[in-house]
Amino acid sequence: MTESQRFFLVVSLIFIMTLSSAVLLVYSKHQSRKLFVELQGLKHQVDELNTEWGQLQLEQSAWSGHGRIEQVARERLSMVMPSAEEVVFIKP
Repeated sequence: MTESQRFFLVVSLIFIMTLSSAVLLVYSKHQSRKLFVELQGLKHQVDELNTEWGQLQLEQSAWSGHGRIEQVARERLSMVMPSAEEVVFIKP
């Protein structure tokens, strides 16, 4: 192998390595940006789900309040508060 062939081989290898390094860098950046966009979408989804969870908790507390339960008992079940004479205490 002559000196010029060796030089050409070394230059070719350096060029191929540099080119492959550049391609891998571009691919890595693309993957990084793609994953970042996915992460931002998931964070947005978490925020929406947390908001919905808070609203559901508020709704549950509103529906399970004593006043609401008493109202449903009176309207749907026709229940009434017993008078003092109707209350019986049982001792164990």
